Amino acid sequence: MNPARLPRVRASELVGRGWLNTGGRDLHLADLRGRVVVLDFWTFCCINCLHVLDELRDLEARYGDALVVIGVHSPKFLHEADPDALEAAVERYEVHHPVLDDPELVTWSAYTARAWPTLVVIDPEGYVVAHLAGEGHGPAIEALVAEIVAAHEAKGTLYRGDGPYVPPPVEPSTLRFPAKAIRLPSGNVLVADAGHHSLAELGADAETLVRRIGSGERGLADGVPEMARFAEPNGLCPVPEALRTRLGYDVLVADTANHVLRGVRLADGHVTTVAGTGEQFMVGGPDNLEPQPAPDGGPGDPDDRPRWEPGGRWPSRMVRLSSPWDVAWSQDLAAFVVAMAGTHTIWAFDGEAGSLTHLAGTMNEGLVDGPGLEAWFAQTSGVAIGADGDIWLADSEVSALRRLAPERAAVTVRTAVGQGLFDFGHRDGAAADALLQHPLGVAALPDGSVVVADTYNGAVRRYDPGADTVSTLARDLAEPSGLLVDAHDDGTIDLLVVESAAHRITRVRLPARLAGEILDVGARRTARPVTEVGPGELRLEVAFTPAPGQKLDTRYGPSTRLQVSASPPELLADGVGEATDLVRTLRLSPDVTEGVLHVTAQAASCDDDPSIEFPACHLAQQDWGVPVRVVDGAPTRLRLPLLG
Repeated sequence: MNPARLPRVRASELVGRGWLNTGGRDLHLADLRGRVVVLDFWTFCCINCLHVLDELRDLEARYGDALVVIGVHSPKFLHEADPDALEAAVERYEVHHPVLDDPELVTWSAYTARAWPTLVVIDPEGYVVAHLAGEGHGPAIEALVAEIVAAHEAKGTLYRGDGPYVPPPVEPSTLRFPAKAIRLPSGNVLVADAGHHSLAELGADAETLVRRIGSGERGLADGVPEMARFAEPNGLCPVPEALRTRLGYDVLVADTANHVLRGVRLADGHVTTVAGTGEQFMVGGPDNLEPQPAPDGGPGDPDDRPRWEPGGRWPSRMVRLSSPWDVAWSQDLAAFVVAMAGTHTIWAFDGEAGSLTHLAGTMNEGLVDGPGLEAWFAQTSGVAIGADGDIWLADSEVSALRRLAPERAAVTVRTAVGQGLFDFGHRDGAAADALLQHPLGVAALPDGSVVVADTYNGAVRRYDPGADTVSTLARDLAEPSGLLVDAHDDGTIDLLVVESAAHRITRVRLPARLAGEILDVGARRTARPVTEVGPGELRLEVAFTPAPGQKLDTRYGPSTRLQVSASPPELLADGVGEATDLVRTLRLSPDVTEGVLHVTAQAASCDDDPSIEFPACHLAQQDWGVPVRVVDGAPTRLRLPLLG
């Protein structure tokens, strides 16, 4: 893709409520003239946006003197529009570039963004040269930036020097954005201290620091506590006592940003990687499974790798994972259940066999119940096992509580609370009408009910399966993300709540007779600009052009995939389903005037250099939920840029 071939469109001004990471200074495009600018439209709930932040880190490190990344935060949830919550998120995820706070989606609309994440590349003269959606674009952006830098350096229009980023002050604390906590056999509490990239063992009081496991530096390294490295660990699960000696570790850790599972031996704090390769699983990617080792123990032939298939089972160190967020032990499955947030799936890890099994989820994002391998999830971030063996899931992006029932040959999925990707709120009462807002944690209570860390509502909620109702147990918490249940002999319960944004663990005493407030703070829908389309036929085009030095990768079959559905389903009379062409004619129903088009697109490319025996492969992917309204005379063409 040569920038000179694209229409020369001036970049729009950056307009919002204010700026972060600039030392209090407002930035304008004129201030950035002479630099390559990448606008990253993101929202901090979105796992794909967090993946893109990781992709941009390497780019910023390599081209920091010629490149400026600007985060444009355009929120999905109500809580994300809170400036204090955004400031905390920028610190939590180590965003080391300026961020524009765009709560009204002004700049989002000016750049016609329709998905989180969206990336826009602007050249040193202030012209837009590329518009990309989704994750997996790191190599493409790097190739494009290298081409722009070379062209403008030769032209004399490139400026090198320090960028506008000003790091904010950080107050030291024992915990930094803690995620989950468990009780250890010693009575101490182990905390996934995500902001410190380590595990913190606290005393029985859940306050006194006993020791830290992990050096505190972001990275992936096994070994003794002082040398081991984590990257934003989240989930923790005690290993059943009968397995500890055989497995050689006592705690399983979901090391989220490293895309691996780690085992921790409590006796000496030694850390071992037990599942994952350290590379991210990309939906539809041909290289998500490592090849079998060669007979001499060396790397195997990349063209002789195992085949990916739904419901498959593979050696755990051969499978790429994607942001495992939580883990829990299921006695019925005789395995650890893993919430794989990055691919909207549920997996089972068998430590003794050293295997991973794809348990549930199609890898499409949404709220669909049914047999496990047909169900849709959305960034599942919490797992707990009930007394009856059922698996409870906090499905964050659909603001839902889901229930997964293990069976002999499969699992089934049912939704207890939740209505979809764009519906959220704080409403108690009948479960069918109840609403949550981006929950990240869940725990089972002795009476068979379930408590939910309702993160973006700052609350702890209780679901009673018998009555099929929801109530509120605690409010005014700072992004609760994990729950630890301490049940006492007198029937009372201490609930240890991991208040992530307050950097602490808070004890909430629950009475023997559980009750709770019945609140209705209101229902919300994600508010985004609606796209007007004409009635009848609608031509859907997903634009993708390989980056400089790359070509479409057809070695494993078609290199592109397009899947389309709608909410309500009646919106589309024709055009639903999956195919390989990135262009499709949809037919809108004359009886439905508005709804949401759900579009998933993927495109695989590889390095176009015949001298490379095994070229590097790259997969770009994105899910769009495009609100549309049918209006006479409106455009009959909808273009979504995957890379264009």
